[in-house]
Amino acid sequence: MSGCEARDAKKLVRSPSGLRMVPEHRSARSPFGLDEPPWVPDKECPRCMQCDTKFDFITRKHHCRRCGKCFCDKCCSKKVPLPRMCFVDPVRQCAECALISQKETEFYDKQLKVLMNGATFFVTLGTSEKSELMVCRLSNNQRYLVLDGDSHYEIEIIQISTVQILTEGFTPGGGNTRAIGMILQYKVPGSEELTQMKFTASEDFSCNKKLSASWLAAMHKATKLLYESRDQ
Repeated sequence: MSGCEARDAKKLVRSPSGLRMVPEHRSARSPFGLDEPPWVPDKECPRCMQCDTKFDFITRKHHCRRCGKCFCDKCCSKKVPLPRMCFVDPVRQCAECALISQKETEFYDKQLKVLMNGATFFVTLGTSEKSELMVCRLSNNQRYLVLDGDSHYEIEIIQISTVQILTEGFTPGGGNTRAIGMILQYKVPGSEELTQMKFTASEDFSCNKKLSASWLAAMHKATKLLYESRDQ
């Protein structure tokens, strides 16, 4: 097993919430991941935290695996995949959390694959006037943005501070816009200064434009998840 494979190795663990497949080393966890929340202690929740129904021998209490709050079965009956916490199977969640998790599942099923497959952009570093045609993709462990051309860059996702998606075709109603590029700022390890990169979609072929727009839309969703995980 290589060093990279060893760092990315995973193990199956059992928590009160269910089975999880997690990285053996915390440093290898996905930057989009969330930690399991602490459960509200049973003694502190005599009533459902949604509908206020009193718990008794018939009305049992259940904890939402995403927020850790305490609910009755009616308010916490949905079992939904929760990939951000590495659960192997769908887990019980309250209605509000279930909606959020369902939207995130679409990201893991679709957009994440788009990011890993990559797209081609003209990349400009800093204030340089020269741009380089590069294939940009998310690494398989989700921890790096990899750029390949004549040059090679690996930007650690957790070091990215801002992402601005560039669009064109704005209308008063906000419709008919398409993503044509992005500007991101990140910190190089060992430096406190921000480095800026500008990505511009290649206009060579219409298929490239469509692929680039899909990749940028996926990057936009990834950024939202990244900021949320930082705020946890």
